[in-house]
Amino acid sequence: MFSGLVQGTGKIRVLDRQAETINLTVAPTVADVMDQLAIGDSIAINGTCLTVVTMGPDEFQVTLMPQTFEKTTFKDLRVGDLVNLERSLTVGARLEGHIVTGHVDEVVTVRDVQKNENAIEVRFNLPARLTGQVVAQGSVAINGVSLTVMDTSADWFSVGLIPHTQTVTNLDLLAAGSRVNLETDILGKYVVANLQKGAE
Repeated sequence: MFSGLVQGTGKIRVLDRQAETINLTVAPTVADVMDQLAIGDSIAINGTCLTVVTMGPDEFQVTLMPQTFEKTTFKDLRVGDLVNLERSLTVGARLEGHIVTGHVDEVVTVRDVQKNENAIEVRFNLPARLTGQVVAQGSVAINGVSLTVMDTSADWFSVGLIPHTQTVTNLDLLAAGSRVNLETDILGKYVVANLQKGAE
């Protein structure tokens, strides 16, 4: 489980696909991501929950299943790209973002990006099957970053990126046409599912 409060970014050093195995090696750009990180730990990379399988002095490696690779933006990434990193929550830690599972619902595309004083407003396409799970003032995770939904329509939603988010994540690199991992709010999923069952 994660909070969506990204600790920093990491640079992809190796992205190697051998048959049904995809190995990803990441070098964090902030040192505290590596502090007490151990083999077997869960870590969210661009909002996808993965398991550390090997470690070096300043890097770690995870293995992706083909399904995870194909259903996330990992298939778009290249060596040298920046990814968002968050260590899993510990019992007793403060939950300041929202509950993020690390299970990506959909890869969505940026419609447009607008500068608004010191903030950046980003609008994303929204698949019809997820419209009931994304509401204004609700929460979403974009590439693992917990964000508040500013506005919604039938086929899009928007968020705002404050300067801190622009500094510590890779979201400041977004442009029209960029593809990101979207996870909707887990609480919203249960509400929608129960309403649908009640209507049957």
